[in-house]
Amino acid sequence: MGAPRYELVAIDLDGTLLDSSSRVSEACAAAVRRARHAGMRIAVCTGRGLVECRQYLAAIEQADPVVVAGGSIIACPVTSRTIHKFKLDDALVRQAVDRIHAHGYPALVLKDPVEAGYDYLVVTGEHDHPLDPVTRWWFESMNVKVRYTRALTDDPHPEHTVRLGACGMSGAMAKVERDLIAEFEGKLHLYHFPAVVAPDHASRTEDGQVLHVLEVFDKGANKWSAIEVLASMMGVRKDRIAAIGDQVNDLPMLREAALGVAMGNAVPAAREVADRHTLSNDEHGVAYALDRMISGEW
Repeated sequence: MGAPRYELVAIDLDGTLLDSSSRVSEACAAAVRRARHAGMRIAVCTGRGLVECRQYLAAIEQADPVVVAGGSIIACPVTSRTIHKFKLDDALVRQAVDRIHAHGYPALVLKDPVEAGYDYLVVTGEHDHPLDPVTRWWFESMNVKVRYTRALTDDPHPEHTVRLGACGMSGAMAKVERDLIAEFEGKLHLYHFPAVVAPDHASRTEDGQVLHVLEVFDKGANKWSAIEVLASMMGVRKDRIAAIGDQVNDLPMLREAALGVAMGNAVPAAREVADRHTLSNDEHGVAYALDRMISGEW
């Protein structure tokens, strides 16, 4: 068997490498090992911060750099060093935080943790908007370092902000998103999608709404732009990059990679832009896709 067609494979975590119980199956871990043995380099590419995916990186023995925080940071999983980041403009952050507060939510300001010394600054606003219980549980269960303040002016590290967010029910988050798009169209990159929660912490209303996360980035920051930076560092051409994902924040990399693979459980938009479809995350879809890349079938 000759060299693989794809030298770099970007793999999302939640809904992709992780099954519905938030575990890496042995089938998927073994497939990652086979892919590396065949000459491929694996780049985990997730919306989580580095601290929130440590156990999964260990499960696949990840040593190559990873794309975290939705594409806003490239980090070394071994040293935790930030290799590259897409910083948010201070003035835009201030305006966007005001809009999030106007809707009654605290603003979740994600930092470059290496430089700031903590992961999130939660800005509650003058009315001290409460943090929802699921986000609070997530911070505690993932050992995320969090600081709280009522005013963004108390932020000691505005130069290290890479993402801004809010969490609420899907209908409310859609309204916040529309508001931000109307005010900052072309200046910011944003989307909202279901929050990653354990089954017993899932929140759902009677009309079918679920807890959603709204994320705001620099207009040039997404998973694909980070992969491009990483590929350039590795000397990998675009036509040698593959990507596997399932959600709206995976669309740029599924669309732009030479091979975009949508999970069987992927949202319709991801399935539409992908070149190939694999099995679901509970059917070891990543293993199925990697084995077809290794064999040269894909």
